[in-house]
Amino acid sequence: MVMGDSDEAARVTAMLEELLIAIRKGHAPTREDVIYALDDTKRPGSKDLGAVLGDTPAVLRRDIAIKPRTRGQKDFMDAVRTHEIVIVIGPAGTGKTFLAMAAAVSALLNRDVKRLVLTRPAVEAGENLGFLPGDLKEKVDPYLIPLYDALHAMVDEEKAQRIMDRDQVEVAPLAYMRGRTLAHCFAILDEAQNTTPEQMKMFLTRMGEGSRAIITGDITQIDLPKGVSSGLAEAEKVLKDTEGIATVYLDKEDIVRHRLVQNIVDAYESYENDDQQRSRITRNQ
Repeated sequence: MVMGDSDEAARVTAMLEELLIAIRKGHAPTREDVIYALDDTKRPGSKDLGAVLGDTPAVLRRDIAIKPRTRGQKDFMDAVRTHEIVIVIGPAGTGKTFLAMAAAVSALLNRDVKRLVLTRPAVEAGENLGFLPGDLKEKVDPYLIPLYDALHAMVDEEKAQRIMDRDQVEVAPLAYMRGRTLAHCFAILDEAQNTTPEQMKMFLTRMGEGSRAIITGDITQIDLPKGVSSGLAEAEKVLKDTEGIATVYLDKEDIVRHRLVQNIVDAYESYENDDQQRSRITRNQ
């Protein structure tokens, strides 16, 4: 029995009941799960959180079960199971890249696809890849470190190395996708907010037989030059009713990194809203 204020006691009781459901499904709740579950009781439709946390793992490693930890992540994984192309939009720390790799590695290990294709626009460095030192792989690798990190977190070092040695993972800058057909592969386009509309259309039309794709991005962190539209923002509008394509939105409630990340997102949102308000007041004076 939970004692205290009736409303707060009801929230804690609901949280414990949902965590108990997750435990019975084999999930071991973490401190972050408890915090998320308690916050979740403030939102409508919180009665199925136990099923969300206890969902079947997307990928298994000897010591890690990779599965959704929030409602948004569950929606993401469900969309991946039922759609050939999934666009996932959300802030930093929501697990976009990590879960995309989980789905891709799972498909590869289950032999649903023959290889993984990882790509990302090289915008942040502010320079052309051709001027960077090294061969193509050495030029591109720094941009794809988050994807490599996710791969090594999902399978042990030996299996990850075998996958790389068999050339089952291809990394390439987005510009190198032009003119190709991606067949029997799982493609991930990361940091897609930094694609132009032309690049996004080019990537989407590379899909060949037996292929799937996940496109991830955060439209609040666009690094394109001023005046250049984001291909991700455009695709979100153009493809919203297209059969076979799902768009999933994650928000700050889905952040699963350090708890401070959510506080940082909140702080920036508040600052940007205040700044916009100040700009409106200045224009009206």
